[in-house]
Amino acid sequence: MTKTQKKTKKKYESKLASDEIHDFFAKLREINPAPKSDLEYTNPFTLLVAVVLSAQSTDAGVNKATKDLFKTTDTPQKMLDLGIDQLKEHIKTIGLYNNKAKNVIALSEILVRDYEGEIPETREELMALPGVGRKTANVVLNVAFGQPTMAVDTHIYRVSNRTGLAPGKNPDEVEQHLLRVVPEEFGLHAHHWLILLGRYTCKARKPDCSICPVIDICKFDEKTS
Repeated sequence: MTKTQKKTKKKYESKLASDEIHDFFAKLREINPAPKSDLEYTNPFTLLVAVVLSAQSTDAGVNKATKDLFKTTDTPQKMLDLGIDQLKEHIKTIGLYNNKAKNVIALSEILVRDYEGEIPETREELMALPGVGRKTANVVLNVAFGQPTMAVDTHIYRVSNRTGLAPGKNPDEVEQHLLRVVPEEFGLHAHHWLILLGRYTCKARKPDCSICPVIDICKFDEKTS
């Protein structure tokens, strides 16, 4: 291994010791033992649709757009019966709604045709659906089916690098790093705790370090007072 390779490997190793990582998540669990997704949904299908719609959009905006939609349209067949034009009317306040509507209708067709209207429970099958990337698949697997996945969004990517918990140069690296270092007992809720920490405390522009529950563990060099 060259010096450059050794330097890169060291850069992306966790800056936290194993006992610190355990304490990191224990503190987050103490505050919020059973964190929930901010997206509103009624079943695995509406969760899938909500996550697809949330790409480059806020959860609050998606919830507002789907509030009435999900009251009557909560299965792939009902989505097909609704049709793309009516779907667009419901979600037209969401960014990229035209393309998202096409994806929702297309994935609904596949679910009806190939899965009898059920949501598949493997990452590979989910990622084969239109509009479903790795992060979306991980959210569905975690929230709907209780699998300990790491759905790395901008919040988790920032928190993992800033705190030194699981550094990585891209979301895939951070995901794999988290899967290696997060203790099994925290695996189910870990990504939700990290999202909430990043969304409300460890913010992008200026983190609120004074109210951070893991300030004593975090390795960030520029903590705010």
